[in-house]
Amino acid sequence: MDRREFIKQSAGFLAMSRMRPEPAEGRYAEQLADTHKRVGLIGAGWYGKTDLLRLVQVAPVEVVSLCDVDRRMLADAAALVASRQASHKTPRTYTDYREMLRERDLDVVLVVTPDHWHALPMIEAVRSGADVWVQKPLSVDIVEGQAMLAAAREHKRVVQVGMQRRSTPHLVTARDRVIREGRLGTIGLVEIYCYYHMRATTNPPDTQPPEYLDYEMWTGPAPMRPYNQLVHPRSWRAFMEYGNGIVGDMCVHMLDMVRWMLDLGMPARVSSSGGILVDKASKANITDTQTATFEFGSLPVIWTHRTYGDAPDPKYPWGATFYGDKGTLKASVMGYDFTPSDGKTPAIHEDVVYELDRFPEDRTEKDLERHVAPAIRAHMKNFLECIASRGTPVADVEQGYMSATACILANLSMKLGRSLRWDHSTGTVVNDAEANQLLRRPYRAPWVHPDPAHV
Repeated sequence: MDRREFIKQSAGFLAMSRMRPEPAEGRYAEQLADTHKRVGLIGAGWYGKTDLLRLVQVAPVEVVSLCDVDRRMLADAAALVASRQASHKTPRTYTDYREMLRERDLDVVLVVTPDHWHALPMIEAVRSGADVWVQKPLSVDIVEGQAMLAAAREHKRVVQVGMQRRSTPHLVTARDRVIREGRLGTIGLVEIYCYYHMRATTNPPDTQPPEYLDYEMWTGPAPMRPYNQLVHPRSWRAFMEYGNGIVGDMCVHMLDMVRWMLDLGMPARVSSSGGILVDKASKANITDTQTATFEFGSLPVIWTHRTYGDAPDPKYPWGATFYGDKGTLKASVMGYDFTPSDGKTPAIHEDVVYELDRFPEDRTEKDLERHVAPAIRAHMKNFLECIASRGTPVADVEQGYMSATACILANLSMKLGRSLRWDHSTGTVVNDAEANQLLRRPYRAPWVHPDPAHV
C-alpha cells in the first residue's frame, strides 16, 4: 500500500471511529440485562480462565464454547468451567476459533490469547454478531488496532479491552479524591515504571512441540520460530515476535491508567531508547532496559523499566507517580499514597480490597492474581452494563487503540533511533515514510493482515 492509499484508508477508519453503538432504551435494555448470555472463550490459558471465571462470578452467563490450540489446556479449562458455572454443563471445545465462531450462537466472546492472536479472532467475533472482551494490548501492530476499531464500529458491537486499571476500585477513588479534587495542584510530570525481574533468563534448548499443542496454529500470523518451552505457556512474552516486550505488556497498563485519570488523548510525540544492556545470554529478545517519553502537550509522561536491580521504592515496583505543585500521588495495583507538599494537609492512603468474603473461591483458584480479581469483576460489570445499554465501556476499543498505539510507537522510536510525531487524525507518523512502513507487521502466509478499510 502506498502512503496516499494508507492515509485514505486511515481517514475512513477515523470516520468510523466516531460512530458509537446505538443505545437501547427502556424495556429493551432491561431485557438485555436479564438475558443469560451465551459466552465463548478463545484462549483457555492463564488469563483466559481468570477473566472467564470473574464473568461467571458476576452474571448468570452460560459458557457454551471454549477454544484453544493446546488440547490438554482446553480439556482442563472445560472441566473447571463445568465445576464453576451454575448449570454444571461442560462447554463445547474447539481448536480453531473460526469453527467456534461459525456457529454464530454466541452473545459474548472473550479473546484472551497471546498478543499476536488478538486481531483476527476479535474481528471475526464482531462480524459474527458477538460483543467482545479482548485482552490488552489491543493489537501487536498499529494497523491491526485501526482495523479492530473500524470493525467494532462497522458492526456496532460493544468491545471492552482488558485494561482493568480503569475499574480498579482504589484507583477510581484515587482519581476522584486526589486528582479531580485538585489536591495535586498543577501536574508537571508523571513517571510510570516497572522494576519486576520478569524477563526470561533461562536458555532451554529448542525441541519438537508437545503432541497436544498445534504449534503451527499457535504461531499463526507470527514468524515461525523453533519451538521452545519458553514460548508456551506464558513465557511467549520473552519474544518480540509475539508481542511488544515489557512496554507492550506493562507500560500499556500504566500509560492507560494515566490517560484515564487525567483524561488524556494521544501523545503528540513519542521517543524511546534502550536495549538488552545487561542480560545478553538469554534467548529472550525483549529489552531488559528501556525508557520512553510520551508528550501530551506540556505534560511529559515518562516510562522506565529494567529487569535487574532494586526498585527505587520497594512499595511501588510497578506503578505511576504524579508530581504536582501541591503534592505527589503514587498509585499501583496494590494501593495508593497521596503526600501533600505543605506538611500540614493530611496524607491519604488506601490499600487494595480483596473481596475474599464475598467470593471465597478466589482463595483457592490456581494462579489467580487475587489483588486483581475485584478490578476484573468491576470491569466485567461495566462491560455487561454497556452490552445492555449499547453504551461505551470504560476501556472501549478506541481507548485500547490509543494506549497500544502509543506503546508500539515507543518501540518503533527505539528501533529507528529518533522521536516520532504522531498525527492521530490520519493514523500516521508525520513526515516519516520509514516509520509508516513499520505500522503494519508482515503476516506469515496463509494469514492475511486485517485492513481498516475492509472489515
